Amino acid sequence: MISLVLPDHARRDSWLAAIDEIDAADLHGFSTFGFDVHELGDPDVFDLWLQREIRQRTEGQDGFVPATVWWIIDDSNPTEVLGSIHLRHELNEVLLAEGGHIGYAVRPSARGRGVATAALKLCLEEARRRGIVKVLVVCETGNSASGRTILAADGVLENVHGTLERYWIELDDGRGGESAA
Repeated sequence: MISLVLPDHARRDSWLAAIDEIDAADLHGFSTFGFDVHELGDPDVFDLWLQREIRQRTEGQDGFVPATVWWIIDDSNPTEVLGSIHLRHELNEVLLAEGGHIGYAVRPSARGRGVATAALKLCLEEARRRGIVKVLVVCETGNSASGRTILAADGVLENVHGTLERYWIELDDGRGGESAA
């Protein structure tokens, strides 16, 4: 079963291996902004990154909105990081146009097994728990796998903005009814 876990030192090497598998341009959801990914293998640099991520959950950092990053794991092998998913707790103008609430990436060796779909659904539950009832998720127009993942989570295509497809997902409000958003 797929689970989301908060980043930790114990899985750092597996997370770095996942980053190595993914093209640096496709590190959506890894929340590495402001850090050279090649330096994150240094425990001190990783600790700085981890502390920033902890602060980011409540107050935002470096001009970014508050957000939470989770690592995606399979409970059958919980030490292996399959990918990462990032929930932004609110949208600013830039995120509304091109970033959305959620970014994610799955390492190539874990693709095609429903990992992204399961992780997105878990992240949507986290969004609902935070009171977000309408979630924006975007993907590149050429990324048909991500488009299918978003559609599997009941995403509705609003429009194509440049090279980005913008999908909205309405969540149950937690009281048994659909959201009014």
